[in-house]
Order: sequence, then structure tokens, then C-alpha cells
Amino acid sequence: MNAPATGTRLPWHAVPEQIRQAVETHLGAPVVKAVTQTSGFSPGAAARLRLADGRRVFAKAVGPEPNPLTADIYRAEARIAEALPADVPAPRLLASFDSEGWVALLFEDVDGRLPADPWRTDELRRVLDALTQLATALAPAPAAAPPAEQRLGEQFQGWRNLVEARETGADDLAGLDVWATRHLDALADLEARWPHAIAGDSLVHGDIRADNLLLTADKVMVVDWPWAFVGAGWFDLLQMLPSVRMQGGPPPEEVFTAHPVGWDADPAAVTAVLAALTGFFVRQSRQPDPPGLPTLRAFQAAQGKTALEWLRTRTAWT
Repeated sequence: MNAPATGTRLPWHAVPEQIRQAVETHLGAPVVKAVTQTSGFSPGAAARLRLADGRRVFAKAVGPEPNPLTADIYRAEARIAEALPADVPAPRLLASFDSEGWVALLFEDVDGRLPADPWRTDELRRVLDALTQLATALAPAPAAAPPAEQRLGEQFQGWRNLVEARETGADDLAGLDVWATRHLDALADLEARWPHAIAGDSLVHGDIRADNLLLTADKVMVVDWPWAFVGAGWFDLLQMLPSVRMQGGPPPEEVFTAHPVGWDADPAAVTAVLAALTGFFVRQSRQPDPPGLPTLRAFQAAQGKTALEWLRTRTAWT
């Protein structure tokens, strides 16, 4: 199952005029062209801007509607982006500001494209090599970020939430994978080990997928850093592989165990964190659509399916 990583973007012309004027003030030139970028799930505006002086800039802007949480996500991204060292392959933040409930971020424009869907072998190889370089550059963490347990604590209890919902009758588990239903209590116990398993001193992006990568002529640029945290350096590889499989890539287990970032990772720790990640995808896919994000649940369901296949391989539970 493949699901596109696209949401409902706000066109640049629909951003309030005072915000667009503030963007031009920060950039020192008027905008003459704006091209909306459709990838990603944010309900805000995301556009490549061409300025009257010939410069190109990538702009993101979001207000308090329709999803009131997105503005804080943008603020978190600004804090991380501003602190990233120059040798990290990520677009440089030029400016950010808050105004009347709106948050805007202005980045250098990257002349790149998303990886092909389905994945091409050569492009996946480039991305996997880039993850090795990224893990090296981000250990120990060169920028302040929340610890893993703070960042993921509310998310990584999906199996336990499903156990509770089963007991209270809030969820009859209809449609849940048969293997997951049979092992639900054991999955909840395994998931509970993730906080210790994910311990580490690396800065972790936390949300690497094809739609958060840009391939240039000679680099792989990693964009969208609001979920960054400090933890195990192998998490980015683990977290990315279910989406790679979903989009036509190879089985996650063979990629993870053959990768320099993954081959030295403690197997029990990896399985516990994978259980928590899988539980997050599976449980979230059963929730109502969040405001302004009508395609997110289908994307989570697709990742949950491939992550569950991987988890079955690692646990070897029948």
C-alpha cells in the first residue's frame, strides 16, 4: 500500500497581506512569483518565492486555523534550524517571525527534487550514504533539543492505548491486524521498554521520509526539523525504512542490519523502539482526521502496515 505524503496546502496568495508584506520586509525585496510546494502534511503555505532582485527563497507560513498546533510546530522548527551547524546538509534559515498568531519561516531555496516514487536503487543508496554522514555530524548533539522521552513520550504508547481501549470498550479492535490483535498485550509490554532503548547523545531529525529529502546534483538535503530530539543515532534510519518499503523499497531488516548506522545497534533496543514506532502508526491510523490534515491517517496506516511486517520479522512471534 502506498499513500502520498501530501496534505492541503494554503496558496501563497491566501496568506494574509500583512504577513506577505512582513516577508518582503525581512527579505528586503518584493515577491514577484510564488510556486506552492504540495508535499508534506502541514495545512500552512509552503512556496518557492522569486524576488524582484532575482533571489529565490523558500517560505513557510501558518496561522492558528485550521490546526492550532501547527504554529508551535513551526516555532520548534525555527529553533532547531537556527542552531544547526553549517556542515549539516539542511537549508539555512534566513529569518523567522511571529505576527498576529501567524508564524513564518524563510529558508534558502534548494535547487533539488524529491526522490522518485517508487524508490530508485541509486537514489536510495545516496540517501542511505547521507544518513551515515548525518549521524556522524550530529553526534554528539551540536544543538539543544528535547530528550527522546520528552519528544515522543505521548506518541510512543500506541499499543498500550489500544489495550486500554480494548478493556474500556472504546475500541473493539475491528480491522486491526490479526497478528497484532493476538499479541497485543505482549506488544504493549515490549513497547514500554522504548525510553531506555532509545537513549543516546545524537541529535536526531525524527521524521525522515522521502518528502523531507531534496536531492541536488551533489547532495542530499534534509528538510523540516521540528521533531528533532536527542537520542540514539540509529533512530532516523529505523524510522525512515517503513516509508521506504511502503514506496517500493527493499525490506527494512536487510537495509538496517547492513547499514553502518544500524549494524552495531543493540538488537533488543532496536526491536523495542520499532515496536513503539509501529504502535504509534497503527493506533494513530485508527483516530479521526486531525483538523486540516485529511490525508495523514492513510499515510500512517500505510507506514503501520510495513512497520508491522518488519516487527513480525524481528520478534519471530507466530
